[in-house]
Amino acid sequence: MATKKKLLEAAAGAAGGAGLNVEEVFSNYVYLGNSSGSSTQTITNGIDLSGEGGLLWTKPRTSGTYTSFGHGLMDTERGIDKILKSNATDSETTISDWAVSFNSDGFTLDGSGYVNETSVKYSSWTFRKAPKFFDVVQFVGDRTSGNLTVNHNLGSVPGVIIVKCMDDAQSWTVYHRSEGANRAGFLNSTNAFGALTDFPSTPTSTQFTVGTDSRVNFTGRNYIAYLFAHNDGDGGFGPDGNADIIKCGSYTGNGSSTGPEIDLGFEPQWLLLKNATDSGNSWALLDVIRGLPAVNQNEKYLFAQANWLEDNTVGKYIGPTSTGFNVTNSGTFLNASGSKIIYIAIRRGPMAVPEDATEVFDDNIYNATGAAGNPQTTGFPVDLAIIGQRFATDSWKHGVLTRLTGAVDYLVTSDSLAEQNAGGGLNIDNMTGYNFQSGAFNTASPAGMYNLNWRRAPSFFDVVHYTGNGTVNHQISHNLQAVPELLLFKPRGSGSWIVKSKFDDDASGVSTRTNYLLLNFTNAYSTSADYRLSSDETSFTLSTNGGFDNGAGWNTSASEYIAYLFASADGVSKVGSFTGNGTTINIDCGFSSSARFVMTKRTDAGSDWVVWDAARGIVAGNDPYLVFNDINAENNSYDSIDPYSSGFSLNYDGVATNISGAEYIFYAVA
Repeated sequence: MATKKKLLEAAAGAAGGAGLNVEEVFSNYVYLGNSSGSSTQTITNGIDLSGEGGLLWTKPRTSGTYTSFGHGLMDTERGIDKILKSNATDSETTISDWAVSFNSDGFTLDGSGYVNETSVKYSSWTFRKAPKFFDVVQFVGDRTSGNLTVNHNLGSVPGVIIVKCMDDAQSWTVYHRSEGANRAGFLNSTNAFGALTDFPSTPTSTQFTVGTDSRVNFTGRNYIAYLFAHNDGDGGFGPDGNADIIKCGSYTGNGSSTGPEIDLGFEPQWLLLKNATDSGNSWALLDVIRGLPAVNQNEKYLFAQANWLEDNTVGKYIGPTSTGFNVTNSGTFLNASGSKIIYIAIRRGPMAVPEDATEVFDDNIYNATGAAGNPQTTGFPVDLAIIGQRFATDSWKHGVLTRLTGAVDYLVTSDSLAEQNAGGGLNIDNMTGYNFQSGAFNTASPAGMYNLNWRRAPSFFDVVHYTGNGTVNHQISHNLQAVPELLLFKPRGSGSWIVKSKFDDDASGVSTRTNYLLLNFTNAYSTSADYRLSSDETSFTLSTNGGFDNGAGWNTSASEYIAYLFASADGVSKVGSFTGNGTTINIDCGFSSSARFVMTKRTDAGSDWVVWDAARGIVAGNDPYLVFNDINAENNSYDSIDPYSSGFSLNYDGVATNISGAEYIFYAVA
């Protein structure tokens, strides 16, 4: 997006119109090094560093020749190859082959082993300068007259200010709004926060003041400051210009495995946390790309003050929710009883409604190898994968793996089974797909496999993990930013899949929403007051239930559930219904080309959940189809579906997908 347009949108956001989206100002991007001294690597993350300026922060995750260097921070104020390390007091280092350029859509790395060593995994976090989000300020110390006032362009009162001396070995000094003025911590240290006179005096939306401590102000020395905003209902981001994307706050630990639940008003994708009260505790860096599951699986930690490699043995402390995060460990690291834990949290994206289905959905076929690896390329980070065998019967057919639950254990659409272990599952720390571990979906025999992949995006698809409470009108927040039109609920323990759609109202037309289907059965609509649902653009509300009817349930007290929410995004996806005509029916989804994925289900009588996709074949002839409610091999005996310019065409045949007078629902993706 051009700089002028970005400035106009930012201004409009402040005035109540469209604002910048989080994906335009922050990137959480992992990559694999591809060179030990020769080739460059360009990272395209959508962040305009060359035009707008900002900070690039990189860290090796796995072992290599240069990984002991640790964190590398490079910004557009100091320039290419000017590196500071958050894990050390070192002054600025010039490494001539660190990077090639800041780009309008990311950055290009040089052949340096520090940031691009072959086969080493890296994380990068990119912060673009933008009002009410982030700013970078360089200044020269002058303490001869006492305190020094520094101007900034954050456009709001900073929530966090981090200052580092560039030309002397000094600590990284951190101000956090929850600790207040005249107190500081040190990003390169595990020490607690403590008194630091006049750092800063109370900052304003245009200035901050540093005292005479040499770590923040010594005459003639050069300093860099990174300023993080705190949005409090005044962010001005997102399509409607009314969203917050960054919070700098704190919580008080309770020393319990049922720790505090923090309401950010959004689901985070990146967190920096520190026990500010007790010394000896690290600065924890967490993000959803590397691994921040909502369930009881260990996070993958990096630590801002240390050059340690990625660690997934620390324990499970933090779980993201639709509105923030909760603490699930009694340990002192992030939940010491009575201690203050500070944080910076950045909202999960994307915030823009997708306009191209290839950015949020991918269908693919592959041959299993039996060995860890076997990369699957989707073009985007995957939040939901449905994977299965094409040509044989398998009890784990149609396995459902989800980023929010770690993509290690899986559910199956054809059964009410509890989550099963996938033998390692998917390595989803990937910007363009995933790699298989050896296990259920990558056994050497059978070989013919398929996968269907979704990315969470507004008005398209969302995933919610929640715990039932057994009470009437249990309200659950979601981030679909649209009214869900098709919802799938499954206990993580044993229990059937409940399916609700916008077409499941009672025959009388009264919107009591008590009708439901079961994904793992062929049943027509059933009706029960225990499955009454209401929903809006930010939440859905469940009635209570007793866990009956083929083991179905969605709100049993203390049981954990996963919900998948689908909506119609113009030109991208469509949830709809039709009445069969017994011959050929054209379904107009509003697409600019034929659908790549189609699922149909008859609702007025028993029938299968039939699935077609373009990777296996949607053609003018016989089309292989799978059935989500059984474990049989795909069937290629019928010409059930044909391409159609704006959706798909269904024929009358043995699959019973177009019986005259029959009622159907469908879900399609362009």
